[in-house]
Amino acid sequence: MKRKLGALEKLDVDLSSLQYKIRQDPTLYKGDFESQFSQYEVQRDIVLQAPGSITDASITSFRDSIEFIAHVADCYPLLVKSFPEDLVSLLSLHHETLEPELREKIVGSLVLLRRKEIIDSSRLLQTLFPLLISTPSKSLRTLLYQKCLSDLRSSNSKTTNHRLNRTFQIVLHNLLTSDRASSKGLWAVKITRELWKRQIWVDGKAVEIMKEASLADNEKIVAGGVRFFLGGDKEREELEDESSDEDNIDMGRIKHQMGINKKTKKKAKMMENAVATVKRKERKKKQPHPLNFSAFHLLHDPQGFAESLFSKHLQNSRSKLNLEQKLLVLQLISRLVGLHKLTMLNLYSYFIKYLSPRQPSVTSFLASLAQATHNFVPPDVLEPLVQKIANEFVSEAAAAEVASSGLNAIREICIRQPLAMNETLLQDLVMYRKSKDKGVMMAAKGLLGFYRDSAPGMLKKRDRGKEAAIGFRNGERKEQRFGEEATGTIEGLELLEKWKQEQKQRHSKVQGGQETDEREVSDEDEDNDDGWDVDEDSDSDSDSGGWQNVSSDEEDDETPGRDKKFRKRLKQDTASEDTQGEGDDDEGRLVQQAAEAADRLSTLATTRILTPADLAKLQELRLASSVNDALPASQRKRAMAAHQALRRHMDDPLTAAEIEGLASLSKKSTKEERIASAKAGKGDKDEARKSTTAKRKEKKQAQGKSTTNREKARKKNFLMTL
Repeated sequence: MKRKLGALEKLDVDLSSLQYKIRQDPTLYKGDFESQFSQYEVQRDIVLQAPGSITDASITSFRDSIEFIAHVADCYPLLVKSFPEDLVSLLSLHHETLEPELREKIVGSLVLLRRKEIIDSSRLLQTLFPLLISTPSKSLRTLLYQKCLSDLRSSNSKTTNHRLNRTFQIVLHNLLTSDRASSKGLWAVKITRELWKRQIWVDGKAVEIMKEASLADNEKIVAGGVRFFLGGDKEREELEDESSDEDNIDMGRIKHQMGINKKTKKKAKMMENAVATVKRKERKKKQPHPLNFSAFHLLHDPQGFAESLFSKHLQNSRSKLNLEQKLLVLQLISRLVGLHKLTMLNLYSYFIKYLSPRQPSVTSFLASLAQATHNFVPPDVLEPLVQKIANEFVSEAAAAEVASSGLNAIREICIRQPLAMNETLLQDLVMYRKSKDKGVMMAAKGLLGFYRDSAPGMLKKRDRGKEAAIGFRNGERKEQRFGEEATGTIEGLELLEKWKQEQKQRHSKVQGGQETDEREVSDEDEDNDDGWDVDEDSDSDSDSGGWQNVSSDEEDDETPGRDKKFRKRLKQDTASEDTQGEGDDDEGRLVQQAAEAADRLSTLATTRILTPADLAKLQELRLASSVNDALPASQRKRAMAAHQALRRHMDDPLTAAEIEGLASLSKKSTKEERIASAKAGKGDKDEARKSTTAKRKEKKQAQGKSTTNREKARKKNFLMTL
């Protein structure tokens, strides 16, 4: 007890030591804290009276006092009740005249008080954000920007803080709409884009903020808002992929190292951290995946937004945007028009003056035109554009790269609206498939292949090909009419239903027995409701002469898309009806019912809930059916690539590189490029000549693994083995 009293009588001026002691026993050192707090109040009054005339020693002492009180403020909440407001007023009133280190210390102390929950996030952001948009100090702006972002991230780390997010989003929205010509709105763009990338703000209010930024009068703010819509989703996906790659930890390798190397506390701590990271990653995998909608789908009024962008930045002669910025705005408008299928007829006439090979970035204009095309655009609006592209780009006098780009652009436009092409122009462009240049030849063949599938009637008979000619003759490949939409079904669902029926039939054969077969068939009829309807009075039908005749005219009209095998078998059975006996009546009925079942729409989606396994199998069957398995491997790969190109998702942008296509094949390579290509090919050959053991050894070395004992013994000195 005497020793403790002696320690109390000693005056401790070291603030770090006093801070540690207060942490141990706040009540015992309350008097020491009060004396330090009174000293802080005196220094505060001096700074408030003349913030620019205090000495360096006073600044250092005042800075240390602020740091000390901020660290132990949670121990004496009543004594330091006025401390946060003092810091806020000091920073708000004198941030321009305060010494930089003192200013940063005040900001750090406010953030520390927020972590100790002495002040809330809304109060902190209300203090820091007005300084962010008004201070002339670049270092202070950087610090405030980082602190605002970190506070918003920490506030939404466990659960989404909707109240704080909504309040701050309203502040940013008002900042952009109050003065559209001011450059202060650039901070709203930066904060919103960063929080969108971090998947903290993923609602429509963040999209509305960037929408207002795109309609601002300041060029930098407009560019930032437009780039958010064009690349914000891609940045979010890349950040998610990077975070998943960083979490990849090889637990086997770590355990192996822990078992061999020397045991230390540092390595044990690393092992614990690795285990915690793996467990956290497993918990994250089990959580439901968030629905991260694209910014284009969260827009409230895409038609009005596109029209406002077009009238304000492109049609306005007083617009201050340069060509590159106008091209970004045009790409955004074209993405909106193509994705939401908007109607903006004046947009297409804007493209005419830019469709020239001498125009800078002409492939970007061609890509934008293709993106703005959809099946609801009138063909008479697009036909002059296609005709001009063909006249300007596709000719014998044009360079091969120019002709290839023009043909690719025409193909992309026609994929989205096949009616934009007339027969005369199509037959002229198809002739370029005989060009000696590979890029032009491949582009013309791509256009020919598309019209073989979509509208073979527009081609000459010799250009249709065998499959397209048969499909056109049978009525399977018809020309699409303007405004026609396909029925709303799941693509390839009949393949999944057929696969399920085959699996059930195979399972019933393995089980064996008539009762098992009947039970499986009855279950199948109850679940799918698509079985064969067997006639109840089959005996009377057999007595009367079998099943009814079906004429060829009715068959062609009612079942244009019927499977060829069913049609062939049905015709054969119909022709030989008179020669068949009573034993063939059941077989004929089954053939007729199977033909009717082939025409019936699949009801699998309306009678069952598709599981993730069913969706995965559906994707597998869809890919397998899209490629002709009878083709060789090289042609099969090419057909798969063409199928995927035709079924590109609408959310995916069309870039200038895709318009250029195989134009690089038309360009003659220089000597240096040929030498580099030869060296690269030689390296691949050396890699292919390596043995399996050498490849396995390199793989182990790349993973940081050691060699085996057998390899070590082989390299050991001979005298050491005796």
